[in-house]
Amino acid sequence: MEFIIQHLDEIDEVAKAFLDQHPSNAIFAFDAEMGRGKTTFINALCKVLNVEDKTSSPTYSLVNEYASPKGNIFHMDLYRINDVEEALDAGIEEYFYSNSYCFIEWPSKIEELLPSEVVKVFINLGKDNERLITTDYNEKRN
Repeated sequence: MEFIIQHLDEIDEVAKAFLDQHPSNAIFAFDAEMGRGKTTFINALCKVLNVEDKTSSPTYSLVNEYASPKGNIFHMDLYRINDVEEALDAGIEEYFYSNSYCFIEWPSKIEELLPSEVVKVFINLGKDNERLITTDYNEKRN
């Protein structure tokens, strides 16, 4: 599945279409280079899910929790995680089994901890700086 954001003013519309195409309360693993728009897109997803709190990157706190009418939303930024043990000590696995939306930036840092069913989200640059968002809903292969 592919979604295209040509201009930032389209992001909410694309976020809604994105959520409409994926299971509720799924775990989304965002794989993209620095500066590709992971946090910006996750903020738009939270807006579409009617989060009233201010959303931001949890770079230093590891996890931000937001309330929405659809339940809790967990936004994780694992960029600063040094190893899997650090993530385990932070209780990362509890979030995965909370039956809540989980939006994970830098999931490769904890690949072996991810549940078998994860929506992998790839954000790449297209022509004229547009963002190409593709998803893969395959079960993780061990």
